[in-house]
Amino acid sequence: MTLSKGFAAGLLGMAAVLTAMPSAAKEYKFAIQDSPASIIYKGIDAMKAEVAKLSAGDVTYAIFPSEQLGGLQAIIDQVREGEIDFTAVGYPDMSYLIPELKLIGEPYVVKDYDHLLRIAKGPYGQKMDAAFNAKGVRVLDIWYGGTRQTTSNKPINQIADMKGLKLRTPNVDFLIDFATAAGAKAVPVAFQEVYLALKTNQVDAQENPLPTIDTMKFYEVQSHVALTNHFVASKAIVVSEKTWQGLNEKQRAAVVQAAATARKINNDMMFKQEADLLEGFQKRGITITKPDTAPFRDAMRPFYQKLEEKFGAGTIDALIKQ
Repeated sequence: MTLSKGFAAGLLGMAAVLTAMPSAAKEYKFAIQDSPASIIYKGIDAMKAEVAKLSAGDVTYAIFPSEQLGGLQAIIDQVREGEIDFTAVGYPDMSYLIPELKLIGEPYVVKDYDHLLRIAKGPYGQKMDAAFNAKGVRVLDIWYGGTRQTTSNKPINQIADMKGLKLRTPNVDFLIDFATAAGAKAVPVAFQEVYLALKTNQVDAQENPLPTIDTMKFYEVQSHVALTNHFVASKAIVVSEKTWQGLNEKQRAAVVQAAATARKINNDMMFKQEADLLEGFQKRGITITKPDTAPFRDAMRPFYQKLEEKFGAGTIDALIKQ
């Protein structure tokens, strides 16, 4: 069948118009384990608004919270493949892929958030950035995620008070190390089952950041909070390397700047909430204790030595002194 010249010309004209029209901007995926009620979600939402503004709408993303797209390893696998574009992951949590991250996971290696940033910007952090990149993931920024503390139904004024406690920990090596070093018995319990385990005395104590203690209402079944400050939690804001390579320079700059702007929003909320929660817990009748953490640090030495046998003598001490 032969097209008329007029009809063919019309088709060509329409094709030219469609070709000239700008294509719709891609909506990227930002998947996290955390719930919409969490501070990290609010920080990521603030980053979403900022990056859309800075990129003039070129970079927008949908947030998928509460493990909608899978748990930690499932999300990371999809980020590496470029199926998910962004995620927020605890900085040491990818130690299953990059074993040297265990060094900063060990309790008391990192003193506080500022110390963590110094480490991340130093030689170790640069080495880890290269390791992340080799796994198909690029670290954009590191946000504060709270400091883990210990709750119990008896006062913990010193390390000796930890002896014999059945302490719930996640099934994470460095947190099990903390329990063991302090003289407690580590009892891994699934996160959603911790409240019931405390209530039924399956475990005597647990450890988590203050916002988690509040959100999960552990204060209803625990009477004491000890500021053991044993682990500084963080959220590494990461992007798939495949996604990164698909962004132009302007888009990349927008993403980096938006992450930095949202970091301050996230961190300000987190520090304020921790301070407010301490006051709030005391008003609820919870006893707050501040044990000397030096003996806890000393008790971690054998665990540090074990890691240094694998990663090199003096590696942990170098991080502690940074």
